[in-house]
Amino acid sequence: MAKRAVLLLAHGTPNTVDEIPDYLRNVVSGRPMPQHVVEEIQHRYSLIGEPKGHSPLTDLTLEQGELLAAALGEPVYVGMRNWRPYIADVVRQMRADGIDQIAAICLAPQNSRTSTGLYRRAVMAEAGGIAIDFIDGWAHEHLLAEAFAERLRVAIAKVKAESAEPIHVLFTAHSVPCRTIQAAAASAGQPILWPSGRPTAPGGPGAAPAGESTPDPYPVEAKFTAQAVAALVPEVKDWYFAFQSQGASGGPWIGPAVEDTLNALAQQGVKNVILQPIGFLCDHVEILYDIDIAFKDHAATLGISLSRPESLNASPILTQALVKLCREGLARVSVAATAS
Repeated sequence: MAKRAVLLLAHGTPNTVDEIPDYLRNVVSGRPMPQHVVEEIQHRYSLIGEPKGHSPLTDLTLEQGELLAAALGEPVYVGMRNWRPYIADVVRQMRADGIDQIAAICLAPQNSRTSTGLYRRAVMAEAGGIAIDFIDGWAHEHLLAEAFAERLRVAIAKVKAESAEPIHVLFTAHSVPCRTIQAAAASAGQPILWPSGRPTAPGGPGAAPAGESTPDPYPVEAKFTAQAVAALVPEVKDWYFAFQSQGASGGPWIGPAVEDTLNALAQQGVKNVILQPIGFLCDHVEILYDIDIAFKDHAATLGISLSRPESLNASPILTQALVKLCREGLARVSVAATAS
């Protein structure tokens, strides 16, 4: 009888400020990182977490895995791309444990070849003979939108109780370098977006003709999730979308940036903004520093009161979404293994 399990995949984060240089080398694949950038990242980490300097991402992801395992009734492993526990080490452990069927899912719901694609390659490089169903993107999952909507409703009620000013909602997702979403040849086995707006397998209905380039689905999927959340919250009348946390690696990153969007909203006389990141499933530095400190301070200089909903973290609805997706993935990998 097949021994199956789930593999949750996340970005990873250092446990201490002193580990940040090694962590950043992993993020940029060993390329040199200017010292002033390293020091700035260390400064940001020093302002967050309990104790200070500790990002909760790993702890929260492990908790999400425990909640999923309890609800699913299957073993759940957690692997990180840029820090411990590394994906390669975890997949090797799964092989040692006798796992022969895996449903692998990224805790980054919006698919991009240069983020999700890197997770896929890391898993497959160590898979050996394990049968794997890799869930590339799940931006269209209704329960994901409902999990975010639940948090947003609470945040709106709180702001309405404190202010009579109209509420404007700004959804965000992590920016990526422009070069990563420019048309590139589709990789075999990866979902693409062409031109119907829905992810399809290469060669399937709606797929790009052989040899032609396809755009990366990430910005479209990010905005789809935002639209789906807004549709579930009737109180959301005016909403906007921006990309946050542009990196310092050089070259242009996709926008509009949050700061530019806040500047434009201030010019329109907006006083209340609720910012909800719909690409992040738990607290980490891009939320606890970028939003709670940097964006909030920038908004204050513009006369805008900026707040955000609680992150999903241990959200029961998020767990339900993961259970649904993983059951579907385990069913697919079982059928595929039987067929082969």
